[in-house]
Amino acid sequence: MLRVVTTLHDPLVEVLGATMGRKLERAFGMETVQDLLRHYPRRYYTRGEVTNLSELREKDHVTALAIVKDVNRKPLAPHRNAKGGKPQTREMLEVTVTDGTGQLKLAFFGRVGYLMRDLKPGASGMFAGTVSTFRGTRQLVHPEFEMLPAHASQGEDAAADFAGQMVPVSPASSKVSTWVISRCVRTALQELQITDDPVPDELRRKYDLLPLEATLRGIHRPHEPSDVAAAQKRLRWEEALVMQTALVRRRKAAAAMPAVPRPPEDGGVAAEFDASLPFELTDGQRDVGKTISRDLSCASPMNRLLLGEVGSGKTVVAVRAMLQVVDSGGQAVLLAPTEVLAQQHYRSITAMLGPLAEAGTIHAPERATRVALLTGSTGVKKRRGVLTDALTGDAGILIGTHALLEDQVQFADLGLVVIDEQHRFGVEQRDALREKAKGSRPHVLVMTATPIPRTVAMTVFGDLEISTLSQMPAGRSPISTHVVPAVEKPRYLARAWQRVREEVEAGRQAYVVCPRIGGDEPDEDPETDPDASPSDEAGDPAPPPGEEERRPPLAVLDVAPALAEGPLSGLRTSILHGKLHPDEKDRVMSAFKNGDTDVLISTTVIEVGVDVPNSTVMVIMDADRFGVSQLHQLRGRIGRGQHAGLCLLVTESGPGSPARTRLEAVAETSDGFALSRIDLAQRREGDVLGDAQSGSRQSLKMLRLLRDEELIATAREEAMALVDADPRLARYRGLHRAINTMLGPERAEYLDKS
Repeated sequence: MLRVVTTLHDPLVEVLGATMGRKLERAFGMETVQDLLRHYPRRYYTRGEVTNLSELREKDHVTALAIVKDVNRKPLAPHRNAKGGKPQTREMLEVTVTDGTGQLKLAFFGRVGYLMRDLKPGASGMFAGTVSTFRGTRQLVHPEFEMLPAHASQGEDAAADFAGQMVPVSPASSKVSTWVISRCVRTALQELQITDDPVPDELRRKYDLLPLEATLRGIHRPHEPSDVAAAQKRLRWEEALVMQTALVRRRKAAAAMPAVPRPPEDGGVAAEFDASLPFELTDGQRDVGKTISRDLSCASPMNRLLLGEVGSGKTVVAVRAMLQVVDSGGQAVLLAPTEVLAQQHYRSITAMLGPLAEAGTIHAPERATRVALLTGSTGVKKRRGVLTDALTGDAGILIGTHALLEDQVQFADLGLVVIDEQHRFGVEQRDALREKAKGSRPHVLVMTATPIPRTVAMTVFGDLEISTLSQMPAGRSPISTHVVPAVEKPRYLARAWQRVREEVEAGRQAYVVCPRIGGDEPDEDPETDPDASPSDEAGDPAPPPGEEERRPPLAVLDVAPALAEGPLSGLRTSILHGKLHPDEKDRVMSAFKNGDTDVLISTTVIEVGVDVPNSTVMVIMDADRFGVSQLHQLRGRIGRGQHAGLCLLVTESGPGSPARTRLEAVAETSDGFALSRIDLAQRREGDVLGDAQSGSRQSLKMLRLLRDEELIATAREEAMALVDADPRLARYRGLHRAINTMLGPERAEYLDKS
């Protein structure tokens, strides 16, 4: 049956045939015409323009536009098959192509006569394959190729693809070349008709945007650069509008969900806590506290991000919020990513509260509460008591790790969930804790010093309410950070160890941080805590593509003895990592805090929650192996007392590399949010609507959060107006369908839990 019209939702196997449809599905996950047409070109060649072959690197899968320089037919050694018989003569074809700046060899084995019909000196073509090196020369072995027509008259369609004014180059794979994709796109566009445009007519007129059908033709079959620019403008707008409309509807649904109001109470435990503080709250802490207090007093759930530099006093703000909930008869829980941090929070919060945390004892005031700790190493008897206190409501504040997520942990009236270093927890984990509130949604406060790219993305999209603590409390000392290029300037590394000795001789202490534990641990395993479970939202993903792997990362168990016997000999050193027994970790940390250890050689288990005011210097080995937020968190462990801090980032990465650039950015600024934006600019935001980090179904393809912030803000205003006027989007079928396509069941559920 002849196909008259093609729609975006038609299966590719029907439009392109079963073989090609299945091939695209295997290579890119494409199933429909929309999947194919949303696979946008990543760059364009203009007529006469050629690639810079000098920039090709080994193992790159490339598509190059080049001119055949010369062709050589070479005999190969005769080949005798396994059964014997007369040797068979073989030959190869060696083709040299150039772009004027560099040359590339093409090697073909067999079918030489056939290939020579197309591969002639002076002919232009597109060549795709994986770059390898043979005897010091870059080459492509058996590349796929498509020759450009000498004249447009030799084939109008072919000329439009390869010799026209602009040639699109789509992301390809080793199985499907860019020109195969181009042919499929041409077929899909021939009879394409779109009736339901995701961008309403009034917005297209208001912002001078192309209709979707013209946009897809312009992005895939442009005649001039202005066609691409107009199409990209429209596609960025569409992505922003669809995303913002989805989030606006979600926020309205969340605001309609019930939450128990937790207004402040005069004369309660929160007021007594404020009166007992031995220091003055900063203006920022007071202002943020008032904002959070108002949120807690509402009948809709709070969902707020508290962003503050390391040591800015976020914990005090959180405690005041938790006590407001306790005063209202509810309970609060503080979820920490590691046992070390959970214990640190427990000790510091109980110390701050004093008798106010001792409800049930003879010394406690009348309005006191009880603070409990639950981690993976909590003993059976103690655990039973904590579970009982949580269930009866006797424990107004419960602090813990992933152990809090277990089914047997139940609350009498959970009113507030505080999540420290939220990037260390997955969406599923955070949602599991929220579900423990009975009959309503708890208020949620998440805290971080350096939000991960997805968090930055969600703040740009306006999906998180943000409070910022920019003012540092009195007593915090400055921290200077320097990059130590260990290979280029080995004397700098020697000087780093000398600085450690100088600080210790002055009566102070130091950290040395390594990426790995060592021993039998696999290289790729991250530092983990016994309580920890895998997160579905990576806090610090692997370095961006293009940064080549070198030797395995340095490990604590290897570095510690080398330092003790070498540059740090004579100093009191100890090791700390997540695989140690909790009692041993406690012993090591207590010795360091008491000044019995000069240098603590550790993994990132000290990243958060460790507070030793006497530690002033930190050396981070293989610093390029860490993410920006980890580096910022780590250096926050020093300079917490009266002496200035010194953080040294040791790296073997070369000048100008992405890794070196990242480290230099960390050295140049102490602004955690600014660093997160740098991280986002380098790594991209991943999939802000779900946990997929790449692939054809990634939500954002044209929109860039940092570049397009103004556009996103404008789209948010338009989305709010559309949803206010038509909550069900009944008049905007294209937009409604685009939201469903972008989200799908899994992403919709992910957003609900975020």
